[in-house]
Amino acid sequence: MATTNLVKRLQNIMRQDSGVSGDAQRIEQMVWVFFLKVYDAQEEEWEWKTRKDANPYKSIIPEKFRWRNWAHSRDAEGKVISDALTGESLLSFINEMFAALKTLPITKDTPLRQAVVREVFEDLNQYMKNGILLRQVVDVVDEIDFSDAEDRHTFGDIYEGILKDLQGAGRAGEFYTPRPLTDLIVEFLNPKLGETFSDFTSGTGGFLTSALNHLYAQVKTADDVKAYQNAVLGQEWKPFPYLLSITNLFVHGIDAPNIRHMDSLGRRVKDWEADSDTIGMNPPYGGSTEASVKGNFPAEFQSSETADLFLVLIMQRLKRGGRAGVIIPDGFLFGTDGAKLAIKKKLLKDFNLHTVIRLPGSIFSPYTSIATNIIFFDRPDATPVEGTLSTKKTWFYRLDMPEGYKHFSKTKPMLKEHADPIRAWWKKRVEIVNDEVGEKAKCYTAEELLSGNCNFDLCKFPKEETVILPPHELLQKYHEERAEVDAEIDEVLAEIEAKLGVSL
Repeated sequence: MATTNLVKRLQNIMRQDSGVSGDAQRIEQMVWVFFLKVYDAQEEEWEWKTRKDANPYKSIIPEKFRWRNWAHSRDAEGKVISDALTGESLLSFINEMFAALKTLPITKDTPLRQAVVREVFEDLNQYMKNGILLRQVVDVVDEIDFSDAEDRHTFGDIYEGILKDLQGAGRAGEFYTPRPLTDLIVEFLNPKLGETFSDFTSGTGGFLTSALNHLYAQVKTADDVKAYQNAVLGQEWKPFPYLLSITNLFVHGIDAPNIRHMDSLGRRVKDWEADSDTIGMNPPYGGSTEASVKGNFPAEFQSSETADLFLVLIMQRLKRGGRAGVIIPDGFLFGTDGAKLAIKKKLLKDFNLHTVIRLPGSIFSPYTSIATNIIFFDRPDATPVEGTLSTKKTWFYRLDMPEGYKHFSKTKPMLKEHADPIRAWWKKRVEIVNDEVGEKAKCYTAEELLSGNCNFDLCKFPKEETVILPPHELLQKYHEERAEVDAEIDEVLAEIEAKLGVSL
């Protein structure tokens, strides 16, 4: 089928429906329909593979709610099915289906590839009110033939485009990290088959699919296929991105996506084992956490900033010999109080913090204008000797805006080639310091960083003329920066309360 106009066709249909309001709801509506279609295609494969087994595959979805049994409006020969559901009967059926899928019986013995159906639908909504328009949406999605390799590959590209569109879809934008960044971080971490690649706030699955794309070239044997199927681990507690990531991994050929629907910060950090060889993440930042969440962390690491807590979790779960690449806000680099200082000292003492990449401030535009960075660190094979530092030297590198760009935007996003200067420098590791660019790349010893009170705000961007933002972006930037300041204030107040033994 011609899939290139798929999303546009679906959006045009849904814009006529009074129940769907805004891009975020349109995308959510599209994706649960995609999920059922993709899942049915996966079930066909599982049924074929187990047809001769003693216990052949049996769907967890009741027969009448399986895509193949209700979604088609034409038969295999293209003839119209006269009793295909539409209008009010389709709306009633979909409402009944949602109720059934939200309450599917799940036990500890239910295979993950089946349990995900209930987990995906538990918090989802069906927004459309016009059953005739809903029938048109289902018909468009039903045109995709997942048994056709070209159709499946093309749909993978389309799905990636949908996730990219989330950047401009209100609340959903926070879950998408630009593909050039996830690919770059995975490239430098270089995961291998047999290792576990993890993202504990996996959003739409961008890091996980970048890792899968990287690993796919290593698949040569049947054992490699098994290793590939079990290569990635995700955790996501919000229902919509959880649905997006599960569908994303199905599209990438993973039979049983190992993405857990949970709050990664919701249990004591010391209860986690070191279970990951490589970790690539873009933790949420600029927001405060509840006191109960902070209580899951040792006192010295308790912070109101979620990105700080995720760094502690990453350090806990990284195996000996493991590698991590994490996107963090500027506030972590220059923050030298409380938890931030303790975390940075631990990174220098117990880990090898070898590289910090400074990123342009508009790289996540229009979702946020907060400046971000990538930190890369390894966990040594052995526990460091008391009084020594695992980090010997840390390189800082600043990625400047590409020529001809003042800032990135939705219409002018970061492209793969914009990260090429990082790739070129990464291999050579030379200092770049001159009057023209200032300190663009420089190496510091761990002792130098400690003597500077762990202020990592190095290789800064040169000051530029103030950019006047549109009113809605200005307000958004104000709320984000205020949230970050509020988080720091909460942290200081918590320290004061602890010292005074009172609650202010």
